Amino acid sequence: MNRLLIVILTALLMVACADTDEKLRERATELCAYIPDHELLEKSKDYMTADFYAVLDTMFNHLPEFEAMDHEWLYYFVTGNGGTIADYEVKGVELTDKTHAVATISVRQKWEDGTFDESTDVEEHQLSMEKVDGEWMIADFDGHKEDCIRHIALNRKEQTVRQAISNYLAKEIGEHYAHDEGDICVPTLTMVHEEDEMFMGDFWVYWYRQVGDTLKCVSGGNHAGMMTLKKDDSHWAVTSFEQTADGAGNLASSRRIFGDYHDVYEGIHSNERIREEVRKSQLRYYVKEHGLNVKFYQDYGWPAVEL
Repeated sequence: MNRLLIVILTALLMVACADTDEKLRERATELCAYIPDHELLEKSKDYMTADFYAVLDTMFNHLPEFEAMDHEWLYYFVTGNGGTIADYEVKGVELTDKTHAVATISVRQKWEDGTFDESTDVEEHQLSMEKVDGEWMIADFDGHKEDCIRHIALNRKEQTVRQAISNYLAKEIGEHYAHDEGDICVPTLTMVHEEDEMFMGDFWVYWYRQVGDTLKCVSGGNHAGMMTLKKDDSHWAVTSFEQTADGAGNLASSRRIFGDYHDVYEGIHSNERIREEVRKSQLRYYVKEHGLNVKFYQDYGWPAVEL
């Protein structure tokens, strides 16, 4: 009788474990639909832990777009630029404790017509799950949570430095350009090299006047060079600025200031397409941050450019 009872209890335990494993696989498969792929779905909030969603929301929606271009992994967790769709298969789920599990996911790329991209390999990813209020949620993906936290900290420093440079350009340089009260000064910064407290860049100063939904440029100019900044508590401030010379002395001064990074500077400064892309992206960020009802910007004599 005791032996029979033990057999029955063992069988019930095995069934319970099987049910748990099957439910975990089903939930992991469901969660795969909310892994970021080029965008963070707003409804992902209901399928992620609060802290993981908050980190990703900062990365996708609250960092400057121009800065994120250098860190494509922020947008491409599982796919790249090829126009493919991620096809997920949960290979297994390991329960690490009562409230944590790790799902191993196989990912293949397929085209919109349903056929698979044979030129790409099958990849394995790790989906971390945490049980919150009785529901399994996405808690991490391939360790990107820590990557994101480090990146946000770095970005905040970069933004503080960029803001200090922009403030200096607007106040110390921009005030010498023609403008009226109510006009907006929005410098454009393309960094060439950074080292300790020294920052080299191709800097531009622009004054805009809002007319309807368009920012019309009324004045501006180039002020490339090297700035030295000092940090006081949590604030950075420009302590010196060496600019490239105008006219005939421009090349000699830029070679002296940028030194080993002169080719990098020239590649940026001489490429109008790059300059305008950076300008548009940073202006778009300014408009968003300041809540302006603006859709275009326009230089005198040129068609308006959509932001």
